Amino acid sequence: MVALIAAGTWFIAVRSRGETIDSLAVLPFTNASGDPNTDYLSDGITESLINSLSQLPNIRVTSRNSAFRYKGKEVDPKTVGRELGVRAVLTGRIVQRGDDLTISSDLVDTQRDRELWGEHYNRKISDLPAVQEDISGQISTNLRLRLTSEEKKRLTKGITENSDAYQFYLKGRYFWNKRTPTETQKAIEYLQQAIDKDPGYALAYAGLADCYVIPAAPVSRTVASPRAKAAARKALELDDTLAEAHTSLAYASLFDYDWPAAEKEFRRAFEPNPNYPTAHHWYAQYLSAMGRLDEALAEAKQAERLDPLSPIILWNVGQTLVFARDYNRGIEQFKRALEVDPDNFSAHSGIASVREHQGNYENALDEWEKAFALFLGSPKDRAQLQADVAGVRKALRLSGKKGYYQAILKIFLRGPEKDQDPYKLAIAYSSLGEKDRAFEQLERIYQAHDYSVVQAKVDPYLDPLRSDPRFAELLRRMGLAQ
Repeated sequence: MVALIAAGTWFIAVRSRGETIDSLAVLPFTNASGDPNTDYLSDGITESLINSLSQLPNIRVTSRNSAFRYKGKEVDPKTVGRELGVRAVLTGRIVQRGDDLTISSDLVDTQRDRELWGEHYNRKISDLPAVQEDISGQISTNLRLRLTSEEKKRLTKGITENSDAYQFYLKGRYFWNKRTPTETQKAIEYLQQAIDKDPGYALAYAGLADCYVIPAAPVSRTVASPRAKAAARKALELDDTLAEAHTSLAYASLFDYDWPAAEKEFRRAFEPNPNYPTAHHWYAQYLSAMGRLDEALAEAKQAERLDPLSPIILWNVGQTLVFARDYNRGIEQFKRALEVDPDNFSAHSGIASVREHQGNYENALDEWEKAFALFLGSPKDRAQLQADVAGVRKALRLSGKKGYYQAILKIFLRGPEKDQDPYKLAIAYSSLGEKDRAFEQLERIYQAHDYSVVQAKVDPYLDPLRSDPRFAELLRRMGLAQ
């Protein structure tokens, strides 16, 4: 009996050592240098590891958005494994002192609560690309992924041998993730420096394309779109298997209403990396624009499965439900986004828009006030917001829906024309039945290639205009069927 028990224990142990682990979370490496200016290193290495490991088949790697929810927190790998639904967790720590770099990392099996691998590196910062390459290789080995030679190449794909270029790339991605016009401009400058150091650095071109497709691009859309396309095409010329570059090229095509090109590039993005959540997220928006809402919702939910703690992806699922006129489920989804990020502007504005579609303008005002308060720091600005909300509320109680939109229109028209949002004006005019003025604003949006008109086919705010022949003509010019 003792012999049988011993043999059984040995068999289980051997079998567990040979078991492939199919899911992983790379948590943000801790910046232990005491200098916030080196955050780009800890964040950048984390993101680079996530991106390289995501290229591999047969393993699900938690996205950056979900992993970075744990930044700066004391974490227990077993708890993280349960919350993110992953079998293994990688943690790390970085200390930089001048040109000296110390990196430690640990890979833990969250199910068995045991270390799979750990390593301590003392290197010069010029060795940083090689260290990342080694960590990626060690992880794949200790997860027992049994990679082919081609799959092993994916782990090092895009890693430049030029240490300066790599550091500029990490800085660029660090500032790109801030998603403000000022920080995005910094990202562009750093990525351009990376390209100057290594003109064959495909990932740097892909990063540059990403800077020009996001709403925070520091230039107009008519300028940003061609720049995004040029950078993405250069990245693909150097490496046509970059999912990020195909995705950015697809998204840039939306602004030019080049729907066939957009769909082609989205599908190309899924070939090298079917688990890239941004590709599914943006593809869902493309499908919504096409009016293919069942497919759009499926893609949005797939992005959510891959990145369950991303507020913007949770919002996108809600917005897709709103386009399908499923308002109650849309509200539920926006509330989920707020559970992840209580200060999320998009989720608050999503709830506000649904309340407007439902005719619940009092509640809509409450949500709009919460949303815009997030951007206001000075007492003067907060006082102005409170006064505006009070004015709209008074107009609503006096004149109902008409008073509500008249008061809002007055706020939207405040200030110089160049600072006015034509989409908001189009909504207000449409809601007031002033169709001529609404179409004037839609034409401004169309000519500027602003993203807001891309969803014209399904946006509930534009329902009052759909019976007008000018609306069908707008869709025709955009290449969309009524």
